[in-house]
Amino acid sequence: MSEETELFQRIIAREIPADIVRENDRVIAIRDINPQAPTHVLVVPKQRYRNAAELAAADPALLAELITTANEIAEAEGIAESGYRLLFNTNADAGQTIFHVHLHLLGGEWLGGMTGGPLKG
Repeated sequence: MSEETELFQRIIAREIPADIVRENDRVIAIRDINPQAPTHVLVVPKQRYRNAAELAAADPALLAELITTANEIAEAEGIAESGYRLLFNTNADAGQTIFHVHLHLLGGEWLGGMTGGPLKG
């Protein structure tokens, strides 16, 4: 495993500082250091799974906990009612660069459609 791959494990171990938003025994949530929206939080399971599909197959309850945690953070950040986006990048072509699954919580402004234009329907 490369140093980049181990980034979240090093944050969990407190070897690398991070702005921790929420934490329990199974999940840690941190602010993204390169935010793509006013609210950009990464919700990360402490147990390492390579991507969302691997997590779903191995521990569906933990996958649900990531989503529940993201919703709780959205409520605490005051963006739940106006709306927020949850995003998993799965593998390289989708933009995954750290191969320890993490859920992006984005919000706090109009995020546009999935391809940059307005959503239809």
